[in-house]
Amino acid sequence: MQKHAITDCRLYGFIDTTYLAKRDPAEVARQLIAGGVDIIQVRAKKEKCSKLVEIGLAVVRAAQETSVPVIINDDIEAACGTGADGVHLGQEDWAAIPRAERHQRLMGLDILGISTHSLVQAMEAERDGANYIGVGPIHATGTKPEHTPVGLGLVHQVATRVHTPFFAIGGIKLENLDELLAAGASRIAVVSAILNAKDVAAAAKAFKEKLAA
Repeated sequence: MQKHAITDCRLYGFIDTTYLAKRDPAEVARQLIAGGVDIIQVRAKKEKCSKLVEIGLAVVRAAQETSVPVIINDDIEAACGTGADGVHLGQEDWAAIPRAERHQRLMGLDILGISTHSLVQAMEAERDGANYIGVGPIHATGTKPEHTPVGLGLVHQVATRVHTPFFAIGGIKLENLDELLAAGASRIAVVSAILNAKDVAAAAKAFKEKLAA
């Protein structure tokens, strides 16, 4: 099935092992899709590569007959090995790949996402050909405790200066979504507020409906 173009994606969901507990990642992925997420990232920062590949394969299979692309976090080889649609890299991971090798390393992947924490980084990611940019963390979050929140000001700057689609991420909840949209965001990435909900599909649906409104 044809996958969503990044420009059509509004709600970015996650399969993050930090919040999975003992749940089946494929089942959680199906719940995310049922709730209306447009794209899913698989993130397993504290797991071995083999575990990331195992989870990635399960999520790719769960999304196979849908229009939802699957992205693997921080591992190009795992992304290629699972048949995922793309990879998401942090600033250090992207900078560590020599420019001359980037095109070859990314062959076989349709989507490149890059995390950014400043306007300069966002503009550099656009220049480097990222298909989308992550901007954040907007608010303090346990997912990225090492990063100082960038606030709504950066959202406004990126919205007005960068043409590449961007997803605001970090501490996003239904209660603070309106101010984020007012700052210029039109796409959001939500981790704990969805994965920690009793009903994952319902939580995703609530975010999707508020984005549509």
